Amino acid sequence: MKKQVLTGIKPTGKVHLGNYIGAIKPALELARQESYQPAYFVADYHGLTKIHNKEEMNELSRGIAATWLALGLDPSKAIFYRQSDVPEIFELSWILACFSPKGLMNRAHAYKALAEGNAQAGKEADTGVNMGLFTYPILMASDILLFQTEVVPVGKDQIQHVEIARDIAESFNHTYGVTFTLPHYIVEKETAVLPGLDGRKMSKSYNNTIPLFEEPKKLQKLINKIKTDSSPPAAPKNPDDSIIFSLYKEFASEAKADEMKNRFQSGIGWGEAKKELFEVMNEFLEEPREKYRELMDSPEKLNEILMDGAEKARKKTRPFLQEVKRKIGILHS
Repeated sequence: MKKQVLTGIKPTGKVHLGNYIGAIKPALELARQESYQPAYFVADYHGLTKIHNKEEMNELSRGIAATWLALGLDPSKAIFYRQSDVPEIFELSWILACFSPKGLMNRAHAYKALAEGNAQAGKEADTGVNMGLFTYPILMASDILLFQTEVVPVGKDQIQHVEIARDIAESFNHTYGVTFTLPHYIVEKETAVLPGLDGRKMSKSYNNTIPLFEEPKKLQKLINKIKTDSSPPAAPKNPDDSIIFSLYKEFASEAKADEMKNRFQSGIGWGEAKKELFEVMNEFLEEPREKYRELMDSPEKLNEILMDGAEKARKKTRPFLQEVKRKIGILHS
């Protein structure tokens, strides 16, 4: 039996290098292994916690879908869908909410960070907190558990969501017998938290990201903005401490990455290193960038692919939700 692997990205901004390296790339690599059954989704309802503009939501959701396809996702070999097209997810979310302690939600990173920030600013703890954000981990648990997911590729900051899904699943299983598969996360160890342009974690909220399909000239300008130290060109540099090298090895061949590592250790100027990074990234992204543009200009084609994927998803989710409802006594047939 193939293991179910699932990855979703929410449409809260342009897909950036952190999304690609932390989630998309490892998910696509897993999908190439015969032992896995992959599922990918556009987490549009998750995006609703922040985006309340119709045109922006539509544009960003299409952008996520186009990104997956441009980077090599084959919808004939995977389940590829838009979250909002699979209503079973939201029905299960309510069921799981009834097994989710409020204290568990209080400890969720996103809510806790916002509440603590409000407190430091002298505001009421829940200022700016909508219930979608507060119950976000429950909807994510539903995403994961409904597909009987065994493996979830995540960034280091997303580990807690998989752990919460396990906690909720264990609570349900304890009450009704083994029903949900307990998911496990995998993290790309060397890129667990990718630094952004300013050295902090790459995040849309810090405005320090590098959009994945940026035009070449803008891409080069953003790469040139990456924060580096003041060491002279001839000074040896530790590649393991450099965001330049961290990014370089994600887009270069193994041979090129080894060569660049040697150049770092023997001494390379930051300007030269950034130039090399731009060249290897631009070469890698040239074809996906063009495919992305074509898909964004063909919304009907994108929608058709996603609707086909939703039907594949529902063939898997409908019978399982029926089983869950029978166990809780809601469905009697």
